[in-house]
Amino acid sequence: MKNTLPKIIARIKALYNFCTVGVWKTTRDTLSVRIVKTLNLSVRSFFDRDLQMKSASLTYSSVLALVPALALMLAIGRGFGLQDLISNSLYSYFPSQHKALETSMTFVDSYLKEANNGIFVGVGIIILLWTVVSLLSTVEEAFNNVWDIKKDRTIYQKITDYIAICLLVPILMICSSGVSIFMSTIVQNNVHLAFLSPLVNISLELAPLFLVWIAFTLSYYLIPNTKVQIKYAAVAGAICAVAFQIIQLMFVNGQIYVSKYNAIYGSFSFLPLLLIWMQLSWLVLLFGCVLTYSLQNIFAFNFLGDVTTISRDYRRKISLVVAAVIYQRFHEGRTPLTRNDISVLYDIPIRIVGDITYDLQRCGLIYTVLVKDDTLGYSPALDTPTLSVGTVLRRLDALGDSDFIPRFKAIYPQLIALTDKWNEMAWNDADSTMVINLPIPQPQTIKEVIASTDPRTHDSKSAD
Repeated sequence: MKNTLPKIIARIKALYNFCTVGVWKTTRDTLSVRIVKTLNLSVRSFFDRDLQMKSASLTYSSVLALVPALALMLAIGRGFGLQDLISNSLYSYFPSQHKALETSMTFVDSYLKEANNGIFVGVGIIILLWTVVSLLSTVEEAFNNVWDIKKDRTIYQKITDYIAICLLVPILMICSSGVSIFMSTIVQNNVHLAFLSPLVNISLELAPLFLVWIAFTLSYYLIPNTKVQIKYAAVAGAICAVAFQIIQLMFVNGQIYVSKYNAIYGSFSFLPLLLIWMQLSWLVLLFGCVLTYSLQNIFAFNFLGDVTTISRDYRRKISLVVAAVIYQRFHEGRTPLTRNDISVLYDIPIRIVGDITYDLQRCGLIYTVLVKDDTLGYSPALDTPTLSVGTVLRRLDALGDSDFIPRFKAIYPQLIALTDKWNEMAWNDADSTMVINLPIPQPQTIKEVIASTDPRTHDSKSAD
């Protein structure tokens, strides 16, 4: 018994160390390794990317966009003659807050009336669309931050994509309610279909969950400004749909419970519950985005440190590796690699690959091209055989703002002349080496090196 307890503690410590650190050093591709890596990365990313602050920001934006968003939904529903159906759906989500919703609907009706009269026609529509687009733009920025995407959609893309999303949400609500009513009516009016009544009831109960799953999946698939695989978006959407329904159930029960104390709190009880529900809902949405990202890129992560702490010298070396891979593949006539391909094949963390390829694009050294499955790969932007290492280093060194301090050159002319001289001496020496001639090992060689350094491989060999 005395020897058993230390062994159990040692095993627990070993398991904890493997789940937190050791899992990133293994090359095994098993289900258990995938699950541990996904959970590890999702939890780390959730805290490292400050998603709680982003959810608070989105909650504030949601409150500002609440009336315009309701107005837009009801205006679209009114165009189809289904505004009552949308209103009833909203009342079903907030069963104990009819009074608060009636007040909100009064604001919405006044908003739409003012937007339809005189000078308020153009101004009202512009304010309505700007508020909704601003909210969706904030969501896209948060999603792109999770995906390490530096480039946002253009203004034209934002307008077209966001309007499509605004049209899709009420249509999904209408379709969900319409199908539910249609199925229920058919079964009730047809005696021969009475045996389907339990199945229909179950379907009606699951309809909101299915609708939320579709909404989450489409959000993770469409909003990030990158190629997302639908299967990973669907998995994350299913998990977050269940979590959202649990939060929704807690919110509804909370309203009913607090409504018993309306004599004390009055109508103010709705506001704190609404804000808490909104922030938790945004947290679920953002966590689902992190989960989608983790599922799709899990084996491209082999570095858990902060990429912002990498030294300039080390970053310069990695930049040369990425540039050499892109230029050498083009010189050999092979298919361009995507960001994920470079990360996996050449054992470079995907976040660092994303930052470096973004810098190389800004330097005018590479550009994006469409490759298989409509994903973006990278190709050279300059003449391949004549591009020297010195040119790459000069462009990277000059990237960013300069000469923005007034009188800096006038005060320190000698120091500037010396540093420019030293830099030019180093770059001139690097001009003798072409990028396509840099010694970059083949992916198979890199894989063998990784396997030889895997601690699990050494442990199994020792056991043998």
